[in-house]
Amino acid sequence: MAAAPPHDMVVNLGDIVGYGASPNEVIECARSLGHIFVRGNHDKAASGAMDLKDFNPIAGLAALWTRDTLTPQNLKWLQGLPHGPIQTGELPALQFVHGSPVDEDEYVVTLRDAIEPLLTASTPLTFFGHTHLQGSFCTNSVASDYYRPQYNTVGQSETTEFPLKENMRYMVNPGSVGQPRDGDWRAAFAVFDSDARIVTFCRVPYNLKQAQDRIMAANLPQRLATRLAAGR
Repeated sequence: MAAAPPHDMVVNLGDIVGYGASPNEVIECARSLGHIFVRGNHDKAASGAMDLKDFNPIAGLAALWTRDTLTPQNLKWLQGLPHGPIQTGELPALQFVHGSPVDEDEYVVTLRDAIEPLLTASTPLTFFGHTHLQGSFCTNSVASDYYRPQYNTVGQSETTEFPLKENMRYMVNPGSVGQPRDGDWRAAFAVFDSDARIVTFCRVPYNLKQAQDRIMAANLPQRLATRLAAGR
């Protein structure tokens, strides 16, 4: 949080819990930062709001452990998270979802995946999560494209700016603070300047070993700890 630039509000795009060993602490931190949330599939799984049959065994075990570990208050809060997409009165031209505007559990990984939600979204700008892959997709009547931030290091704090063009529709993924999947182990997030229409993608190193040690101490599957170092 100390690495985040000045901002007016914080939006959480889901998967608040699910793999890590500190679900209560994470929920309490997330709630202290702001009030805009959309639920993720791991939030639903950990709160008992969805069946675990579509989860791999490791993810399913982690969801059950999380459910048993959450305080009653945090479990109730997790169960009450809203279904995306949601909008705010301050920024009516954008919306927030977990998977996509079409389906909260849809994985938007490729440009082909993004075309339908881009064209059918009720707003020209959508922020989404779910894939844990930092970047964006865009389209208009004549062209479509995707963008993945490029960084120069593997262990320092870095940012890269991505200006939004006029007359384009965007889906932007800020990445994952705790579970990146793009091969970069650093925490990922983004800051949107709504006046300048610039998305700043950010990567920040954190105490990786401490997170791994807590997972191991909780007797969660070892894979949940080792994968953090690879960002996969």
